[in-house]
Amino acid sequence: MSDELSFDAEHHAHVVVHPVQADATAGPYRRVDILGEHVGKAYELADVAEFCRRAGLDELDLDAEHMVQWIGGSSDVWE
Repeated sequence: MSDELSFDAEHHAHVVVHPVQADATAGPYRRVDILGEHVGKAYELADVAEFCRRAGLDELDLDAEHMVQWIGGSSDVWE
């Protein structure tokens, strides 16, 4: 089974924002995946919006549950 297929089985949203992780040098961040591919670390909501823009999803509503899955807290959880 490919990674993309396993992603589809687990997540239905285009964007998945994972729980907060600790980074001693840069501060807390959340891993961001778009369409099953890791695209970077977000340190704030604006970073998620930028990743979406780069992926061509700049009109995406970050609060739309069917488009963005926030794991480990909503869009206001960054610590």
